[in-house]
Parts: sequence; C-alpha cells; structure tokens
Amino acid sequence: MQPPPTEHVETLASQYMHVRVVLGMVVGLGLTHLLRHFARIIDIPVRQRTYWVHLLWAVSMFLYLLHFWWWEFRLVGTVQWTFALYLFVALYALLLYLLCAIIFPDSLEGYRDYRDYFFSRRKWFFGLLGLAYVVDLGDTWIKGRGYFDGFGPELELRSLAYVVLCAIAMITPNRRFHATFVIASLAYQVSWIVRQFETL
Repeated sequence: MQPPPTEHVETLASQYMHVRVVLGMVVGLGLTHLLRHFARIIDIPVRQRTYWVHLLWAVSMFLYLLHFWWWEFRLVGTVQWTFALYLFVALYALLLYLLCAIIFPDSLEGYRDYRDYFFSRRKWFFGLLGLAYVVDLGDTWIKGRGYFDGFGPELELRSLAYVVLCAIAMITPNRRFHATFVIASLAYQVSWIVRQFETL
C-alpha cells in the first residue's frame, strides 16, 4: 500500500494543530486548578484538614491530564477531522477538567474537612472517572484499528477493571477499600505510562 501523499499528511497535521489549541486550553485550566489547590494545602491551617487518599486522587488526576496531553499527539497526521470527532475529543478533555474541579472544590464551606468532602462527592467523582475510562477506549479506537490492537487485551481489561472498581467506590464508604484503590490505581497508572507511552 502506498503511503499517503505528503500534502495530505501536512493537511492533517495542520488540522490537528487547530484542534490541539482548544485541548491545550482545557488541559491548562485543569492543571492550573490542581496546582492552585496544591499550593493552598501548603498553608498550615489548610494542611490540618487534608486527607491523604483525596490528595493521591488529585495527584492521579494531575498525571492523567499530563498523560492525556502526551498521548493525544498520536492523533497528528492520522485522523481526518470532522466536527463530530473534534467534539468527542473536546468533550473528553472537558470531562477530565470536570474531574479536577470536583476533586478540589473552591471552598470547603459546609464540610468538616477534605475527607468529609471526598466521601460526600465520591459518587460524582468515581462515576465520571469510570466514564473517562470508557471514553478512553473510543479515543484509542479513533487513532486506528492497528493502534488499538497494539495494546492487546490489557487496554480493554484495564478499562473494565476501572469501571467496576469505580462503581464499587461510588457505593462503599469503606476507607480501607478507598485507600487500597488509590494506591493500586496510582501504581498502575505510572506503570502504564512508562510501559506504553514513554516515547512519542
């Protein structure tokens, strides 16, 4: 099979740069939100109200955003952009921003501390996180069947496991489960990035 003409690849790359500007804005907003609240935690009065499980999920979202921006580069030169596709990827980025906004509220008014806030909002957070891993399957698919198949069964098993665990996390307030889930999730997340996305 002949490779696509150079002009066609350059056109796709140009289209993607246009889309990437919007994605960069949303990712930047999410990272700024997380960093602003990490900075607030340095303040001594706030530090006394932190909850380590909540903080690890915030770190996980920070990595997720950076990872999202990294792997979306795989869209350059490979996708014929339509508005529907652009909307899908933009909504994925907005979903990640929404997760960042939920994990760190602008105010703890009405809550005793971050632990109280985390458990009161766990249904929203884990519901959207489970949805993000379903959307990620679609995002991987649009990069091409060969790219999708290149991950083997791990990609689909990973997404299924996250959906199931997020569903459990929505239901149970068991602190041991939540502690185990966030530690295992963060360790796997780092492993996945190193094994699959170390280089572009």
